Amino acid sequence: MDMDAFTTVHSPQWARLDVLARKRRLTGAETDELLDLYQSVSAHLSLIRSVAAESQLSASLSATLANTRTRFTGAKSNFFVDIARFFVISLPAAFYRIRWLTVIVGAVFVLIATLFGAWTAGNPGVLAAMGSDAQLQQLVEHDFVAYYSENPAASFAGAVWTNNAWIAAQCVAFGITGVFVPYAVFSNAQGVGMTAGVMFAYDRGDVFFSYILPHGLMELTAIFIAAAAGLRIFWAWVSPGPQTRLNSLAKEGRSLMTVAAGLVLVLFVSGLVEAYVTPSPLPVWAKVSIGGLVLAAYWTYTLVLGGRAVRAGESGDLGADDAGASVRSA
Repeated sequence: MDMDAFTTVHSPQWARLDVLARKRRLTGAETDELLDLYQSVSAHLSLIRSVAAESQLSASLSATLANTRTRFTGAKSNFFVDIARFFVISLPAAFYRIRWLTVIVGAVFVLIATLFGAWTAGNPGVLAAMGSDAQLQQLVEHDFVAYYSENPAASFAGAVWTNNAWIAAQCVAFGITGVFVPYAVFSNAQGVGMTAGVMFAYDRGDVFFSYILPHGLMELTAIFIAAAAGLRIFWAWVSPGPQTRLNSLAKEGRSLMTVAAGLVLVLFVSGLVEAYVTPSPLPVWAKVSIGGLVLAAYWTYTLVLGGRAVRAGESGDLGADDAGASVRSA
């Protein structure tokens, strides 16, 4: 079949179908025309796919036909149903699929932070390079604790939330590079570890943990989740399996950007804990218990709802209609 000639002959019909499918209101005659064109273009697409299944033309006609189908299948789904599906199925499924990678990233983070903490606390030269004795005394006696209460709680919570959500989004979005995520995990672990090392060197290790753990249990876990999502996207590009790299990357990207959206809410909760619980006069055991309950709630949500959704075949990806057409491997 001469594809160029076929396109020249039928392109007016394809263009007309696209116009009608996008039109907000149709007359009775236009509705009949839309149905006739849909049937004709469907036949054209089948013929084209038999000759060039992976062509741009095939993908374009698939998108036009998908858009047309929505005119016959009724109204769009209910907004509240979509929201419920996101929180009950899509989001926990996306979290569940990267649960083990999240744990691995967390273990690596803790190991790096511990090594830097021990190195800093045990080497006077490292402490001297970080500042004078007076400066470090100011840090451990005042600045570390004051950081959590020197600004109004509401504005502090907003600032923390925005910063951490931005870091999480970067880990997911730039995970495809294979470089950004290891760098982000290493640099954050280094910073936490060296701060801990200074606090322990001046016998304030208990203060460090009493101010880090209440919010850090969930906040750091959220960063581990984002890092795991970014690494998963990178691996989808490196090892796509039976799919094309483009399809593998698109599928994982859609599923794991769900993680980025969900982490905005997770980090909002940890930001509230950091602003209102961490600097509060509550006993240390109570503050840490609150942080532990928030973390336990996340893992319960992920393992129970996420496990159920994944076993039912969900992955956190968009539905077939929303995801659109994909290129098949040869």
